[in-house]
Amino acid sequence: ITFPKARNSGKSAKRFSLSSRTELQMIFFAFLVTLVACNAPPVPLDDIVIEKTFTPERCDRAVKSGDFVRYHYNGMFPDGKKFDSSYDRGTTYNVFVGRKQLIAGMDKALVGMCVNERRLVKIPPQLAYGKDGDIIPPESILHFDVLLLDVWNADDKAQIQTYHKPEKCGRIVQVSDYVRYHYNGTLLDGTLFDSSHTRMRTYDTYVGIGWLIAGMDQGLLGMCVGERRIITMPPSLGYGEHGDGSDIPPQASLVFDVVLLDLHNPKDEIAVEVQSLPDSCTRKSVEGDFMRYHYNGTLLDGTFFDSSYSRNRTYDTYIGKGYVIAGMDQGLLGVCVRERRRITIPPHLAYGEEGTGTKIPGSAVLVFDVHIIDFHNPSDKVEITSVKPEKCSYTTKRGDFIKYHYNATLMDGTYIDSSHSYGKTYDVVLGAGQVIPGMEQGLLEMCVGEKRTLVVPPHLGYGERGVDGEVPGSAVLVFDIELVNVEEGLPDGYMFVWNDDVSPDLFSEMDRNKDLEVDTTEFSDYILRQVNDGKGRLAPGFDPHRIIENMYSNQDRNKDGRITADEFKLKADEASTHDEL
Repeated sequence: ITFPKARNSGKSAKRFSLSSRTELQMIFFAFLVTLVACNAPPVPLDDIVIEKTFTPERCDRAVKSGDFVRYHYNGMFPDGKKFDSSYDRGTTYNVFVGRKQLIAGMDKALVGMCVNERRLVKIPPQLAYGKDGDIIPPESILHFDVLLLDVWNADDKAQIQTYHKPEKCGRIVQVSDYVRYHYNGTLLDGTLFDSSHTRMRTYDTYVGIGWLIAGMDQGLLGMCVGERRIITMPPSLGYGEHGDGSDIPPQASLVFDVVLLDLHNPKDEIAVEVQSLPDSCTRKSVEGDFMRYHYNGTLLDGTFFDSSYSRNRTYDTYIGKGYVIAGMDQGLLGVCVRERRRITIPPHLAYGEEGTGTKIPGSAVLVFDVHIIDFHNPSDKVEITSVKPEKCSYTTKRGDFIKYHYNATLMDGTYIDSSHSYGKTYDVVLGAGQVIPGMEQGLLEMCVGEKRTLVVPPHLGYGERGVDGEVPGSAVLVFDIELVNVEEGLPDGYMFVWNDDVSPDLFSEMDRNKDLEVDTTEFSDYILRQVNDGKGRLAPGFDPHRIIENMYSNQDRNKDGRITADEFKLKADEASTHDEL
């Protein structure tokens, strides 16, 4: 072999030459080796070759010998020609690893895989089908594109991962409890197969008595309301070898993301938690009382469904008589006015399996935060607490004209009214119907300077209707009163009495013009003159002119506007049913 000289023989050109025959032979040998390598057949594999084409971020578990796996694969020859595929059959390949149920190379290739991991596995013939072959030719190297979907072991139990727990947990799920929960159900690779959220309805069932798959029965035990768990179970605790329709394949591990909303037991009674008590409690509610109270109503997970506060009106009802749900009937017994308590009611003492529609679901436990405003009994009378002065020469009676101060509140202390805010006393005639019946009773037999506290039930106050904007319907009232002054009234049935003996010629004295008739002016002037002279008294607390007009009307029997001697009679001369002089 010779090499020509370089064409450019200038100074800058370089000449190529071989210093010896040995160097030339080495170059030629390298050329021959390269030529052979490019045209030689593939070198046989001694072991499997694994290329990880996708690795998930999390790997909670890797395949071990003895595990059961579910995976998809495409099987190909090195030239890319496909010879088999689980995808084409529409079902995963399900098999135990390490039990010689697979070709040796696949048994080795699956070990260490994670769910959702993808591997390209190259298997030499001695770890595949060797010299035997039909569809697959003898001595074939096989390539498998494998995607792992599931892995479990016959010894697996249900696995529980709690990722949220409420701060307070007053009760946990036990066998035979009835629960309401939401869930998302997926396969181990994350494929969703069911969700209560999409149905917008909780799953409601008993726990631990076989109404659920075994893994869920186990996984729900010990949960608190508001707790969130991921429950992972092998197929032996799920739907087993047959799966469940098209959504859950055979031999599938299941993953449930669960939030517990409610639990109770059919044997439950109401639970009462007293949150605050008044400083004093002179009376506790009993069956048959009528009660006014405020409440907030929620489900056990805190979901709001109703409130009396939002209506700005108390809930008013008899208790212990079936007017409210049974649990509330029980929970309102034995309370004090101004007490606050939380009443937790199981569904069989509330709205049962049906609920009330959209706000209260079926089989829901209810929680009521209750504030007692007042209560009374239809048989109640006015309660009077009194502080008397040291000296008391006279006590009030019907017909007396009295002056007193008062402060009025509801039982919970809510202000209603006060005479002090007007800067004057409240003046009434007892027995004249000028105040509510309860106040009428409370003002009798008082001394000037005496102070009383009156508790007036609504049937002696403002009744079921109350006073718009001031006194709620069916409200018990509390009055702090002080008697300031009293003017003794007239005997019952009298509007005018004589202080001295009555003149025997009374009609003539009234008939100033001597026309044998007494007109309204003569009658009024005469009566007022007797009062001013101290000879007679008009009933105190009333308009004197109205009283005199009434007296004149009673004497004018034929209603002709004049009183004659025949018409004129004293009270003593009248029948008891007719009110005269």
